[in-house]
Amino acid sequence: MLTFLSIVIPIIILILIAKPLGNYLANIFDYENGKKSKGDKWLLPFENTIYKLSGLHTRTQTWKEYAFALLATNTLMIFIIYLIFRFQGVMPLNPEGVGSMEASLAFNTAISFMTNTNLQHYSGESGLSYLSQMIGILFMMFAAPATALAICMAFIRGITGKQLGNYFVDLIRGITRVLLPISIVFGLIFVALGMPQTLGGPVTVETVQGEVQDIAVGPVGSFLSIKELGNNGGGYFGVNSSHPFENPNGLSNMLQIILMFLITASLPLAYGKMARNYKQGWVLFIAMWLMFAVFSAVAVSGEYSGNPAMEQLGIAQSQPSMEGKEVRFTPAESAVYAVTTTATETGAVNNMHDSLTPLSGLVTLSNMMLNTIFGGIGAGFMNVIMYAMIAVFITGLMIGRTPEFLGKKLESKEMKIISITMLLHPLLILGFSALALATDTGSSAITNEGFHGISQVVYEYSSSAANNGSGFEGLDDDTLFWNVTTAITMFIGRFLPLVAMLAVASSLLRKKQIPASTGTFRTDEPIFGGLFIMSTIIVGALTFFPTLVIGPIAEWVTLYL
Repeated sequence: MLTFLSIVIPIIILILIAKPLGNYLANIFDYENGKKSKGDKWLLPFENTIYKLSGLHTRTQTWKEYAFALLATNTLMIFIIYLIFRFQGVMPLNPEGVGSMEASLAFNTAISFMTNTNLQHYSGESGLSYLSQMIGILFMMFAAPATALAICMAFIRGITGKQLGNYFVDLIRGITRVLLPISIVFGLIFVALGMPQTLGGPVTVETVQGEVQDIAVGPVGSFLSIKELGNNGGGYFGVNSSHPFENPNGLSNMLQIILMFLITASLPLAYGKMARNYKQGWVLFIAMWLMFAVFSAVAVSGEYSGNPAMEQLGIAQSQPSMEGKEVRFTPAESAVYAVTTTATETGAVNNMHDSLTPLSGLVTLSNMMLNTIFGGIGAGFMNVIMYAMIAVFITGLMIGRTPEFLGKKLESKEMKIISITMLLHPLLILGFSALALATDTGSSAITNEGFHGISQVVYEYSSSAANNGSGFEGLDDDTLFWNVTTAITMFIGRFLPLVAMLAVASSLLRKKQIPASTGTFRTDEPIFGGLFIMSTIIVGALTFFPTLVIGPIAEWVTLYL
């Protein structure tokens, strides 16, 4: 019963919070024509000071100016953080004496955290100094999700007939009015629950066996709140949220699930308000929750189906699989956490995904391949709208009518951009997976034979392309080949789709509004929600099903049939 409540309660809380938070997001980002928004009285003077000191203009930008500002600032931040990682060994706030990062690893890590992926080819507590954790990692944990949220809001403004706005205004508002206040509140809660928050060095203790052990601590509580809220996922400790300092108990586990969903679940309703069509926002909101519920049920059933390999150890196959899990979390809590972290593209883990049963592994892979079941802050919702436009386009072809979305015609220009964007994701995943499996430098990192080894490789590139960051951690990935190829995958998989969808929004913005008629396909009714789900699953199945067949599906057949 407690397990059931620990899963259901966060979902109920999220459903109740989604509308007011969605309204709040719409209010602060819908600032067209000098419109007042919440927080202006207290925060606008502070934000204006930032603009003035930085020399930033706040005028409305074209989509090309907005995209250039995005790429230029993110590239500069990647370079600065790369230098911090490379020279952390000779910089202050390093009580453990952590050495400087190797070049390819620093390159991979800087891109990883700036792209909101947080893929870690190093161990958190031993790979970074306090300075790198706070100025490098923590800084990017705010900047990266704020960047995606900014682009998402510009995209929504564009497709709903408003000017795109200004990148710097959106970026700073995302930090000062959304990420920072919520992070402060939850950071205090996490510290109260037992997470360390200190700049002191490791704590030396005597174990129950009488041995002396140094236990790593640090500013963990503040790290955890933005880690989950910003869909970052990178762990302060190498074992991430399975470490008791990052996830002490069932309550902290439940709060982390809420934080992962908090903004992503609110975006459909923020979109509905900005589009002046709440019903369409609710249709997308419900459709995504339905897919999440089905995927969670499959994953939970997989973990309770047992592990045939355990029979060799005298453990009945019918017993739930506890391999790779923490005993303070049940298999159901571990499975739902795994589905949540891949559905929201967060990447935090409270169990070893490499030890998941094949069905659960299939679900986590599918979440990242589809990248539309909520998805990460901003970027995921743009993918949702992309699939919604595909559903409208397919429907238009079937009834012989020019597809329309929010009263604007979807024509060849928009569909070409969307098609290229949609193809980029599988090209990155499958192309680099094939390269890794075909070369010794890539395949030498595989630690499992057979079908599971294939899943390890595909999971790594799926996680990189979807900006997720979790991994089948049995992969020996801290090598030049894996550092460079995953860094390229993360950078392209992050920024090209953002720029492409911004171009789509700009194109729709310039088009004339077409009045609705009796022949208009309504996108605010349940039938559209069904078509959206079908389009997402069918397109994803056609693209990735053969790969899944030789990975987790073949592993399941081998073990259970």
